[in-house]
Amino acid sequence: MPICPSMNGENGPKTASGLSPTNGGNGTYSYYENSYYQRIAAKFEYQKINDEISEKFNIENVLSLSRTVRIADLGCATGPNTFINMQNIMEAIKHKHKTLNPNSSTTLEFQVFFNDLVTNDFNTLFASLPKDKEYFAAGVPGSFRDQIFPESSLHFVYTSHSLHWLSKLPAELEEQDSPAWNKGRVHYTSAPDGVVEAYKSQFSKEMEKFLEARAKELVGGGMLVMIFSGAPKEMHLSSTANGAMLDFMASILMEMVQEGMIKESQVDSFNLPLYNSATPEELKGLVERNGCFSIERLELSTPSSWLENPIDIAAWMMHVRAAMEGSFIRHFGSSEVVDQVFTRLTKKHLDHSQMLQTWCNQKVQLFVVLKRIN
Repeated sequence: MPICPSMNGENGPKTASGLSPTNGGNGTYSYYENSYYQRIAAKFEYQKINDEISEKFNIENVLSLSRTVRIADLGCATGPNTFINMQNIMEAIKHKHKTLNPNSSTTLEFQVFFNDLVTNDFNTLFASLPKDKEYFAAGVPGSFRDQIFPESSLHFVYTSHSLHWLSKLPAELEEQDSPAWNKGRVHYTSAPDGVVEAYKSQFSKEMEKFLEARAKELVGGGMLVMIFSGAPKEMHLSSTANGAMLDFMASILMEMVQEGMIKESQVDSFNLPLYNSATPEELKGLVERNGCFSIERLELSTPSSWLENPIDIAAWMMHVRAAMEGSFIRHFGSSEVVDQVFTRLTKKHLDHSQMLQTWCNQKVQLFVVLKRIN
């Protein structure tokens, strides 16, 4: 077992990630207006989070030093989902405190830290803070792959739909003579093994850094909840709704090459920094190698089971655009290209809607609860 990092390690300023943030503001293509499906997927796990807090969150450890509970949401984007998620966690902690101490006069205080990339639209985030919030709010810009809080300063860390995004692409993808040169594709879906392994290795490196940082920041007994894209070990990503979408993107870009709108070299050098098929076995190995956490819960779930109606394809594509538009503009440098990509992508999905609706009922969301070993 590896040596667990000391609670007294070093920390210093870090370089911000090169990953493009979600669309800011509250306009038509903003994340603020297009994050309903992420909200539903996160809410699907609420009861599990409440159960884990009720059974395993060490409230006595918090109250032994202070009555302030410090919570962080890593990858908060611009709202409103982060506010709803934080409120749910706070209510669960307050309920546990009241259950254990029915006659106590101590009222818990909460400090909530909202973290995302330095390029995130924090103005929109804080302009939309709930007026009736019952916590002290603070923004913490920076990459969550690095240590961004003092040692032993947090009691609860939450992150949803962020960890599948890589801070950077594997270096091998940029070398034309590499086995990972991903010609004509935008992702490792349907790609050769060399491309898949490059993505997998990059994810492992970044998850190792993430766990090392959280091990320093969390108090002993502190809780870490992670929700992000995953897949069963035996599942082929190309046979999932997200995998099909990424294949569609590649075919659309190649169509645009044939039409003279973009160059083939632009497509060959474009890859999305997204690892959305982590398996429970993969994550279990990374946590065990880190050695600082106990695994309280680790499972795959089907978030779409909460939807009352079939997925609205046009709305889903707006959600995808809100999350990915920055990467496309950054590489292709043209809003016209982006408009064409997402217009055609919507049509492709509508043409294959029956197949995609079936694939949406798969277990493609990882739910993980870890506790910091004292």
